[in-house]
Amino acid sequence: MMLQIYDTLSREKKPFKPNNFGHVSLYVCGMTVYDFCHLGHAKMFVSFDVVQRWLRQLGLNVNYVRNITDIDDKIIEKSALLGIGIKEVSDFYTDAMHADERALSVEPPTSEPRATHYIPDMLEIISRLEERGVAYRTIDGDMNYSVRSFPTYGKLSGRKVDDLITTEGTQSKFKNDPLDFALWKSAKSEEPSDAKWESPYGPGRPGWHIECSAMGKAVLGLPFDIHGGGPDLKFPHHENEIAQTEAAFDSHMANTWMHCGPLMVDSDKMSKSLRNFLTIRECVATDHPASGDSNYLVNPREAEMLRFFIVRSHYRTAQNYSQSNLIDAQNALDRLYQTLWAVPPQHQEIDWSTKWAKAFSLAMNDDFNSAAAIAVLFEMSTEINQTRSLDDSGQLRALGGVLGLLQQHPVSYFHTRSRYTNAVNAETVAESVIEFLIDERSKAKHARNFDEADRIRAQLAKHGVEVIDLSDGSFQWRYF
Repeated sequence: MMLQIYDTLSREKKPFKPNNFGHVSLYVCGMTVYDFCHLGHAKMFVSFDVVQRWLRQLGLNVNYVRNITDIDDKIIEKSALLGIGIKEVSDFYTDAMHADERALSVEPPTSEPRATHYIPDMLEIISRLEERGVAYRTIDGDMNYSVRSFPTYGKLSGRKVDDLITTEGTQSKFKNDPLDFALWKSAKSEEPSDAKWESPYGPGRPGWHIECSAMGKAVLGLPFDIHGGGPDLKFPHHENEIAQTEAAFDSHMANTWMHCGPLMVDSDKMSKSLRNFLTIRECVATDHPASGDSNYLVNPREAEMLRFFIVRSHYRTAQNYSQSNLIDAQNALDRLYQTLWAVPPQHQEIDWSTKWAKAFSLAMNDDFNSAAAIAVLFEMSTEINQTRSLDDSGQLRALGGVLGLLQQHPVSYFHTRSRYTNAVNAETVAESVIEFLIDERSKAKHARNFDEADRIRAQLAKHGVEVIDLSDGSFQWRYF
């Protein structure tokens, strides 16, 4: 089956055909780096990491670009709050973002352009828009884009311009129309000097929407094969990108538009503005990282669970965050690792001729349906537990690797505690104590003192430890 991708613009799945045979240009809108990343950002990171992994698995040369917005109102506010420079703020939170990506096994993009490095490219686009009569300067010095000059505005989001006057527009005594958006923001006297750049329109800084049009064209050229981002970017950000890019260059911006679904909390979108978010590091760090540390120690079992939680749903679906859902994800991932522990996998490449690999490939070629691909892994696990096939276990691990999963050693995985299990309130003790108790239980069993062995098993369970007796007389132990 040829790869099919759901295109947000046409609202249908369509065969994927890159502009240049064997090569893919993928642009994903990245972070505005003024704070730590939350779980909603994790969904975007992981979703498009799976996309680029599968494209590479298909043998395509992927130029994956994910930008960094390093100048913005919120960055300026954080700079003032902390009493440090804007670059220091953006550098710190960029490092923190990279730490989150490493925790979630998110591979780095091919290129990570920063907005402040592309100011001349932005000014060139603004100049072209002004020459074409679709951008104008207001009396306060801002350069704005005239939304009504673009006849098909709203085609991505499905919104009508006339409906936006009351639902999306903001009143301004300077703009010609409340729907118009800023291309260049004139510098304010109270703003720091490192937030100002010289331009034909006077000192100032770029508006948010112009950044991706400039960086994408400069790094990838037009049109991109795929343009992606989070669900909240569809409108107005991507809608505005389309309007200014097509008006400036007489070219569509992307052949395919992709948007992942939101992460919800009690039916509300997880976001900083709603104050209902959890940061990635809060969910997967081994302790509570200090706010002044960009890096942190990761609990690998919890971090892989979070990635698994995201991947086991289709990227376009909404997911609901709850402790019970994370516990369910941890238990499910544990079952796959239990298979790899019981039937040690042989290291091998994927044999795409097997029924499992064919089913996995069919799922992923259907709009990156990782949910169906995960289902294949569980079907494999069930059969491996019966057949004890080392080769099939190797295939399970290899196919999991395509999704960035199942690459830990099972012993290391299960000897790591997780907050997302039913034993979350277990009494914590040192691993040396656990090993002592297990040794004592083994001695009791050999002495046929089964009451004592059962007593120690129950004591271990209070510490969140399960002992699994094997048919050959040996045993395994794990945190459950």
